[in-house]
This record gives sequence, C-alpha cells and structure tokens, in this order.
Amino acid sequence: MSEQDWTFPYSSSVDPFVDLSSYDAFNQGAPFATFARMRKEDPVAWCDMEGGRGFWSITRHSDIVKLNRDPATLSSARGIRMEDQTEDEYEARKTFQETDPPEHRHTRMLMAKAFAPVQIIKFEDRIRHITSELLDRALAKGELDATREIATQLPMRMLGQILGVPEEDTDWLVKKGDALISNTDPEFTDFVLDKVDTDEYRHLPFRSPAALELFDYASGLLKRVRAGEDVGICSMIMQRNKAGEVMSEDAFRNFFCLVVAAGNDTTRFSLASTIHALANQPSLLDQLREADNKELYQSATDEFIRWASPTTHFRRTAIHDFEYGGKRIREGDKVVLWFLSANRDEDVFESPYEINLTRRPNKSLSFGQGGPHVCLGMFLAKLEVRVVLEELAKRVRIIEQTAQHSYLRSNFILGIKNLPVRMKAI
Repeated sequence: MSEQDWTFPYSSSVDPFVDLSSYDAFNQGAPFATFARMRKEDPVAWCDMEGGRGFWSITRHSDIVKLNRDPATLSSARGIRMEDQTEDEYEARKTFQETDPPEHRHTRMLMAKAFAPVQIIKFEDRIRHITSELLDRALAKGELDATREIATQLPMRMLGQILGVPEEDTDWLVKKGDALISNTDPEFTDFVLDKVDTDEYRHLPFRSPAALELFDYASGLLKRVRAGEDVGICSMIMQRNKAGEVMSEDAFRNFFCLVVAAGNDTTRFSLASTIHALANQPSLLDQLREADNKELYQSATDEFIRWASPTTHFRRTAIHDFEYGGKRIREGDKVVLWFLSANRDEDVFESPYEINLTRRPNKSLSFGQGGPHVCLGMFLAKLEVRVVLEELAKRVRIIEQTAQHSYLRSNFILGIKNLPVRMKAI
C-alpha cells in the first residue's frame, strides 16, 4: 500500500460511531474516526456499556491533561479499566496504579530509584547486544513475524535482566503476563473476560488464574531477597526507606504481576508499531539512516511511541459530583481518559496522522505525562525503542510487510500481535 493510503486512519474502520466499550472495537486498528468526531462534537461524552454501567469518555488533549492532574476529583483507587468492580474486588487486586496520593506517592517512592534514568541507562549495552542478536537472526531468515521474533523478544529478555530472574524463565513469565493483560483475546488466555465465567477469579489481578502462578513465583523471589540475594530491582524496591518501612508481601506480589504484564506488553507493541511504520513508509528508515545526530533518534523515539499509543486509556472514578465541559458528572461515575485520542488531537499536534521524526515539542501522553501516575517504566521503554531504531538504521536496508497484520483483541491495549515482514541487510 502507498504511504498516502496508509497514514490515516491507521485502521480499516472509518465508522465515526464505534462502540468504544466493545473489546472488538480495535480489532482492525484504532477507531480514529470515532475519536475525531468526539473531539469535535462531544469531547465529554456519555457512552453506554453493554452488560455494565456506562462511562464518560474524555477525548481532548487539554481536558485529559487537566483531569489527569486532579486526583482529588477523579480517583484511581476504584479501578483503572472500564469493567465494573466491587469494593472488595478492587481492594484485593490493587497495585500502586490503583491508589491515589498520598498513598500512591508513598509507594512510588519505594520503587522510583530502581527505575530512575541513572539506573536504566546501565542496561543500554545489554539492550544493544540483544537487539543485534535478534537482527542477525531476522536477517538470516529474511522473512519473519516481527512482533514475535523482535518486538516480543527484546523486552522479554530485558525483563529477566531487570527482575534478576533466570533467562530460561522469561518466556513462561511473558506468557503468564499476556494471559493477564490480554485477558480479552482468546489467543492468549482460555479465560476470556467476556466469553467465560471468571467470577471465581474476581479477586485476582485482571480476573485471571494466571495471577496465582505469578503470585507463587513472586513469593519465591521474595524469599531470595530476604535471604540476602541480589534479585535485580526486586531487591532494590524491598529496601527499607528512611522511615524503616518496606513493601508488604501482598503489595510486592501485585507489583510483580504489574511489571510482568504491563512492563512487557506496552514496549512490545510500541516496537511492533514502529517496525510496521518503517515497513510501510520506507522514507522513515532512509531518514533515520541519514541522521548524523542523537537528537533525531530521541525525537523519533518520542514520535514512534506517540504513534503507537499502546495503552489506549485509563479509567478514573468521580469522588464527588462536579461539572465539566457542560456536563454533570456524578459521584461514582466512571471517567475514561483516552490517551490514544489525545495523541491525535489536531489542536495540539500538527498533522497528527503523519509521523514526523523531528516533531518538537512532542506533547504525547503515551506515558500518562503530567499526572501522578506517569509510567515508571518510561525511561526503559524509550531506551529500548531508541536502540532498536539505531540498530535497524545501521543494519537493515529494506523492511517490507508481506501479509496482513493482526491486532490484539482489546480496547485497553492497542497492539499488532502478528506482523509478517521481509528484511534485507545493508
């Protein structure tokens, strides 16, 4: 397909009235026509939800930035996905993502050191080595599934490095993480959220029995940490703070599930989207190859992550009645912040449906920037994408898509789960 045909709407769906609550709404890519209509006509829109309570959709960049900074009005502590949860469910399943300040800030400080840029940059050589190894294999094969053989492999192997677990365990960990966060896609779990009765697992993260196995694995890691072993960031986050406090075992197990699931999938799908873009717009790879400065790779990294926007939304819950955008939002209402829509907002991004590798400033909200829940793994994700871009430009002459790609069945994570390509070396 031509570059002009491909850039908008990055989806075969041009229906401006897609049901955003449906897990099938993103099966052909993001329904950008729907988001564009909502930003223009109804940026604070009430959406019905089959089988559950409806929700408010916030689609403009400026509104999302403002509301994301107001945890006194919109709480994360009652769930961050669209699904309805009882109080006992969200209390049992919560990670620090499902907490509000000051509790969130307190827990975050226990973890922040492990994910700080000064720590993450230490992994650059290892990321580059793994990337080179993966590209050697890809170029030798010629034709491959870029999602499975590159985009999945790099964050998976880095996950083991960072968590301090044996490399032979990482494939199993990622499969269990997929069963959690991709719990609406039958390719990744037998317990599909809207297809089978998952009530038995309602107190587990993502209502998935895979959490039990990950809990057991996390408990084993915790025993090693308490025995004095060096277990990567697990050891760092279990250190006592200045007040002598340490994370509880339950909190650690939920945190471990979060890292295994979200920490791997979002980077995977950012990389898959990046390779998809390079395969369909050859001029982008040429532009990277001709670059002679690090600044271009930094801005390109931000732009490809904006383009991918793998986490489509986060849900909040109104703590009290309030008016916003001419609408009356009631206490207990679900409010969904569509970061994916914000990243294509015409009022913020010039030519938002085009990839501009020199875009500056880039006000992408892919990591929840500006709010208390900005992604802890942001620096690692950016480092991995940047290194992959550098190595692709250095080693690969052509990337061609050879067959139709397919998307994850999810309205929470936007991801290309299969990407057939042909690669040729320089």
